[in-house]
Amino acid sequence: MKKMLILITILLIIFIGLLIYRTNEKEAEIKVDEINRIEKYMEKIYGWKEITTQALPEFDDINNVDEKWIWGALRENIEDNVIEYETIEKTKKELFGNNFTKEYPKEGTEFIAYDEQSGKYKIKEINLDAIKDAFLINKIEKNPKGYDLEIVEYQVDYTISDNEKIKVKNTNDEDIYELTEEEATDGNIQKVVKENIEKFTKKQVKLEKENDKIFIKSVALKN
Repeated sequence: MKKMLILITILLIIFIGLLIYRTNEKEAEIKVDEINRIEKYMEKIYGWKEITTQALPEFDDINNVDEKWIWGALRENIEDNVIEYETIEKTKKELFGNNFTKEYPKEGTEFIAYDEQSGKYKIKEINLDAIKDAFLINKIEKNPKGYDLEIVEYQVDYTISDNEKIKVKNTNDEDIYELTEEEATDGNIQKVVKENIEKFTKKQVKLEKENDKIFIKSVALKN
């Protein structure tokens, strides 16, 4: 009887262990809608290397990040051309959450200017070159607080060259591959990046979950 109880106890411990493992495994699974939400969010905050030196700068504390990137992202996520100050602050919170505590400058910036006559803010035009800053998400890992991403940064140069080819570049402005206009679909471009991944910059991005929303927490260069 005693041996039977010991055997039952051992089997119960094994069963509980398997149950916990499967529960943790299930929680770590990333659903398609989560991936779509992550991609959509990252596209909203990904900027321009031409304007801010890095399309997605490195930081540990979002309150210490390059403000050009922050205010540029705000500009890209406001639809109306003439807005109230409250719209800027609301968009800022929607993009970066409560951990970002800096207020938008009341005097305006190069991205959203203050109009003294109306007392409102106006979206300013930005002249960009024909080089598109882009990224692909190479890895996503789920954790109890959010997600850990590995992104690969690249550029697509649509400047008309002598051979009329579109160039895929890394962020060091090095030409990696050339495609014709017909070949240069998003899928083909990302395939080129993946096949030459060691030639591109990789970054580790931490995203935090807050209720049903996600916000960027930190960005680090991956060696």
